[in-house]
Amino acid sequence: MTDVGDWSPVLSRSVMLRHDRVRGTDLLVMPERVVVLRGSAGAVLRLCDGEHAVGAIVAELAECFPGAPVATEVPEFLGRLREEGWIR
Repeated sequence: MTDVGDWSPVLSRSVMLRHDRVRGTDLLVMPERVVVLRGSAGAVLRLCDGEHAVGAIVAELAECFPGAPVATEVPEFLGRLREEGWIR
């Protein structure tokens, strides 16, 4: 994984985060592609507004999900999404 440092992630221009009420899940909607998000992925991506640095995202999620391994999993997850080009 690449070092995320003080990076403040934001969705790429062609990517939208939407909630599908019928399925009860969050989606990443892109041209010609939809990605169904599982678990707390939507909660992570809602904080990717270009204002929150990765450290702040981890801290906020650690409060919401006590005991969850957010310090390791969130930066890794965001790194993978950046490699896909879904966030920048």
